[in-house]
Amino acid sequence: MVDSTLCSDMIAYHHWDGKVDKTWQRKAVNHIFSMQLPDGGWNIYFGGPPDVNATIKGYLALKLAGVPVTDPRMLKARQVALSLGGVPRMNTFSRLYLALLGLFPWEYVPTIPCEVILIGKWFHVNFWEMSSWTRSMLVPLSIINHFKPTRRPKNITLDELYPEGYHERDLALPPDPQGFTWRNFFIWLDRLHKFAEKFAEHNIHPFRKRALKKAEQWMLERFDGSDGLAAIFPAMLNALIALKALGYPDDHPEVIRAERELKRLEHETEDDLRIEPCFSPVWDTAIVTICLHESGVSEQHPAMKKAVDWLISKEIRFRGDWQYKNPAKVEASGWAFEYENKWNPDVDDTAMVLLALRKVPTDNPRRRDECFQRGLDWTMTFQCKDGGWGAFDKDCTKNILEKVPFADHNAMLDPECADITARILELLGYEGVDLDNPQVNEAIQFIREHQEEDGSWYGRWGVNYIYGTWQVLRGMRALNWNMKELWLLKARDWLESVQHQDGGWGERCSTYDDPVFKGQGPSTATQTAWAVMGLCAFDDPNLPSLKRGIEYLIRTQNEDGSWTEHEITGTGFPKVFYLKYDMYRNAWPLLALATYRNILEEAEAKANGDVNGVVTAFASEEVLA
Repeated sequence: MVDSTLCSDMIAYHHWDGKVDKTWQRKAVNHIFSMQLPDGGWNIYFGGPPDVNATIKGYLALKLAGVPVTDPRMLKARQVALSLGGVPRMNTFSRLYLALLGLFPWEYVPTIPCEVILIGKWFHVNFWEMSSWTRSMLVPLSIINHFKPTRRPKNITLDELYPEGYHERDLALPPDPQGFTWRNFFIWLDRLHKFAEKFAEHNIHPFRKRALKKAEQWMLERFDGSDGLAAIFPAMLNALIALKALGYPDDHPEVIRAERELKRLEHETEDDLRIEPCFSPVWDTAIVTICLHESGVSEQHPAMKKAVDWLISKEIRFRGDWQYKNPAKVEASGWAFEYENKWNPDVDDTAMVLLALRKVPTDNPRRRDECFQRGLDWTMTFQCKDGGWGAFDKDCTKNILEKVPFADHNAMLDPECADITARILELLGYEGVDLDNPQVNEAIQFIREHQEEDGSWYGRWGVNYIYGTWQVLRGMRALNWNMKELWLLKARDWLESVQHQDGGWGERCSTYDDPVFKGQGPSTATQTAWAVMGLCAFDDPNLPSLKRGIEYLIRTQNEDGSWTEHEITGTGFPKVFYLKYDMYRNAWPLLALATYRNILEEAEAKANGDVNGVVTAFASEEVLA
């Protein structure tokens, strides 16, 4: 579940395509209105402020759908859009969608040249240095950029969303006032690209024909074995538009397939329609398997065997795009987030799946063991130069790419992060990897170097510092590290310092914009569970803050066993796109309660051991998930 922008984009697409299903559109309009804020704008996460891109996209979609601009809700939306800077403040990708509808001049959309796909690894800045999701978005966008297939709906403008009236001086990318900087260099380079585009328009560009063909082939090749390009909404929609720009007819099998995959992301009711950015079955199944096992469900339970057998069946035995940054001689393995996405397995999903596989031997333990070992060997080859792990690629960290004009989606790179690195340490700890292992040492050094002054860690894939801090503490505990070391106690103290009076923890996506908001936000079951598990790493069930956290989870549980949660706790692209995993609100609290029960039992066993003259220094790895 995400913000309103996906519905807005699809309405805009259907009007660009000239095929509008009125019943579908009515439901989409209802959904967009249902997410409008009281002040008239739209935000990108629950409880957040209005966002300029989401607000203008929502306004445009409603206008295209025939909602009168004099409607009070439209007037309020217009006022919010103007107060946020209007169309000139939209990001590159939003501007490009406006340009497709003839509502923004292509001249002021940063050029995405097809030729970038031709630049080989020999060049410092090349196609494979971009993150996997950026590559998947940019390739179809580069095709769109070449053809510029503008289709302007009748009687539609956005002139009213320019605060100082429409003037081209407000549309150009503002240069860096410091003079010679990388940003200014790329702005100058963009002007050079614009000049080169004039040659491309007359078919005399020396590389364009070859680059276009390469981009088309790259895109079509990656449709195979995937639920759409990269199995994620932006790339899938861009790919469909690119196919039509290339001249593929509506009845072409690739067009039909692209439309079908997008349709699968839609969820319709009688009066409402929402769109998911992607599916997360592998991730959810792995987490739930771990939670159920830790809460007492036997590994012999048919549901557990069935879940792990399914996870094993989703192993990707194919050398996808990861091989370009990681040419290690390792047997292909790994797991993706979605049902099918063979080109893009990722380290985080793989680590979570391995944590689940080790719990259930299945009816074929040998098959499970071989699968586990392949996945572990594959994961270990992704450790980056500084000791950490990123998500999809290895050493995808060239910051210069963040200066290019179309990098304002804040996702050009795939940097190493503490949360993924710590999850891998957790896995290695349970597997009994020696603390003297060089890769473990490098990872711990990375973790320590990235600790914040206050003791917390930044969370790249979950919101935010609570997520990062929990995972680091859990990982270090799994390694049987001495949890009394000062740097770990500092992390514990930070968690306790941001506990709310109600006993819970909560944090909003605003922390990505400004860390001053760390630990602030309504308490949630998910983030409370993370904090509880972080405190459980210290093996003291009588810790007052821990007991208060457990009491919060018990007190807020619904009669049917679930928890209610409206806040966003998942991260897509920080500052740009966030995710609400509906499974989180029930799975993580279950694991937190099970973990607390286990350390409580371990403490009792230890007390009995003291009586008998036997003291256990640390809990065994089977105690914690």
